[in-house]
Amino acid sequence: MIYLKLLFSFLKIGLFAFGGAYGAIPLIRDVVLANGWADPAMFANLVALSEATPGPIMVNMATYIGSRQAGVLGAAAATFGVVLPSFLLLLIITVLFHNLIRHKTVQAILKGVKPCLMGVILATGLSMLLAALSGEGHTPALDKTACAIFFFLTMADTLYRKWKKRDFSPILLIILAAACGSILY
Repeated sequence: MIYLKLLFSFLKIGLFAFGGAYGAIPLIRDVVLANGWADPAMFANLVALSEATPGPIMVNMATYIGSRQAGVLGAAAATFGVVLPSFLLLLIITVLFHNLIRHKTVQAILKGVKPCLMGVILATGLSMLLAALSGEGHTPALDKTACAIFFFLTMADTLYRKWKKRDFSPILLIILAAACGSILY
């Protein structure tokens, strides 16, 4: 039954997604591609769409995939699966272990996990960037339009930082990327 498959697939993701949404993208990608719920190009678009829409990225992705596979009930099953572990963990920590986060062993574990998580996020981002710039085919061919958009956004960000001496708004960057994609594709 598709509802149970969505529930348990996203429950696994929710259980092992340590470090937030960006750390969960590789897990979600593996599950989605293994089940044939999306192809790599569609998944890359889903990540971009999930970042551009309000709400947590993991929840947005789970809801969209669940909805695409089994309608409203599928969306509910996938969303429930991805949020249940975090909800239960926070409930347990809040009730039983209020001072646990201050413990030196817990702090040491979290400091040890952080570099690993950063590597996973960097590897996923580079993999998705290379996939987006090389097009959707099996033979690596440079997608000139994607490269042009990437170059334009990088230059806009760099010039803004030099001119204003502060970071470019991520919201404005997403809007610019969406406008470029809409115009050029």
